Amino acid sequence: MKEAKQKKNVPVLPWMRSPIDVSLFEECPLHLFPCLDPRLEVALKNMGFSSLFPVQVAVWQETVGPGAFERDLCINSPTGSGKTLAYALPIVNVLSSRAVKCLRALVVLPTRDLALQVKEVFAAIAPAVGLSVGLAVGQTSIADEISELIKRPKLEAGICYDPEDISLELQSSVDILVATPGRLMDHINTTKGFTLKHLRYLVVDETDRLLREAYQSWLPTVLQLTRSSDESLFPCGKTILPSTFGSMNTIRRCGVERGFKGRSYPRLVKIVLSATLTQDPSKLALLDLHHPLLLTAGQRRYQLPEKLKSFRLICESKLKPLYLVALLRDLGGEKCIVFTSSVESAHRLCTLLNFFGDLQIKIGEYSGLQHQRVRSKTLEEFRGGKIQVLISSDGMTRGMDVEGVRNVINYDVPKFIKTYIHRAGRTARAGQTGCCFTLLRKDEDKRFKQLLQKADSDSCPVHSVASNSIEALHSVYVSALEKLKDTVVSETTRKRKINFKSSGADKRKQEKHLKE
Repeated sequence: MKEAKQKKNVPVLPWMRSPIDVSLFEECPLHLFPCLDPRLEVALKNMGFSSLFPVQVAVWQETVGPGAFERDLCINSPTGSGKTLAYALPIVNVLSSRAVKCLRALVVLPTRDLALQVKEVFAAIAPAVGLSVGLAVGQTSIADEISELIKRPKLEAGICYDPEDISLELQSSVDILVATPGRLMDHINTTKGFTLKHLRYLVVDETDRLLREAYQSWLPTVLQLTRSSDESLFPCGKTILPSTFGSMNTIRRCGVERGFKGRSYPRLVKIVLSATLTQDPSKLALLDLHHPLLLTAGQRRYQLPEKLKSFRLICESKLKPLYLVALLRDLGGEKCIVFTSSVESAHRLCTLLNFFGDLQIKIGEYSGLQHQRVRSKTLEEFRGGKIQVLISSDGMTRGMDVEGVRNVINYDVPKFIKTYIHRAGRTARAGQTGCCFTLLRKDEDKRFKQLLQKADSDSCPVHSVASNSIEALHSVYVSALEKLKDTVVSETTRKRKINFKSSGADKRKQEKHLKE
């Protein structure tokens, strides 16, 4: 009774009270998919698809189908359910008929690795219909990105050109851009020829995180740049003069056609997605959604993958690494991700496990302490099978799709149900089976079971490891701990030297500046 009362107190916007349940949709074979461009059907078959998942069918119906992008879409679906292709496919299908190349679709994601993954999905289908996909994540220099994103006019030798005329002829080289917020703002502020005035689709993936972190106010900036110029100057105006880009311009006008009172038309369509979509009205208001439609899998707000099995492993706090090693041995080298609560914990745990010696398991680290290049290489080796176990901070919990991950292990107990859902969602993806193990002290067990109840999950039996396997690891563990202590001291000393040199250089620069 008390629990029911608490649920009533959660503020829910009216449009969120009657969502479309995507779980009621069935998978649809490609050859029966309505209005799908034949070229895209071939591309999907080349990717290994013979049918599309329920969330993809539901989104298609509200975009290319009867819904025809009339409303903005909010998709709250479990991890691994196929959300990326759910929005990529209808956007590419609609833009396949475009006549002039310009930036018409923008997909914003919180991390580079996630953006790279989404770009791969678009790149697998967009070229089939003549569309180009760009990437702006800071992986290369901004000059290299500009050369990929902006097409400059060909200049003939011996002829003098007015710089202003040249800047007017700069055109987009891409139809679709996948970007992280920081790099997107760099291009908005500094890149000549980069414009969002023709944008038709804005996708905000992992919405919760993007709304929680400001990222240089990228969202209000994007929304402002995509509004028609006459909205701010002449709110009641009906037309605007064509720009210097002529036929490239997506002409927006204000009017009351088709329920767009006081808004420009054709409007900017927004698609927002998360496995744990916020219900906070103040955060959702930032998106300026137009007659939003909520698509969700079932009536529960928090949902775990359908074929996920959850287990609890009760262990002694001081011997926690031994329980982890014993569990990894029991799993027999299956592809596995181990999650910790911080980047420092991930680094130290990975270092410790590699000191255990003959584990016959290749273990790698994936955390924010590493350079992007190192993280990308580690992820590539994990995907390719060179690394069997990945020790990660929560930076990898959202959206990352690594094929063949059979197990997820929570080395540190997640504090929130959202964290558990995103961690566990790295396995049991796309209809596959998977297991999630959580290492717990006895005093953490009760709270953890209460946490799972928020996802209506009562099935989480205890998993045991043989006590003799724990005892057999004691001597190796003591030796590994000593090596870890030496390593930590060495790393700390090295950091101090680097910081000292850095501060010394800054001080000399300051003194030189004062003398001048």
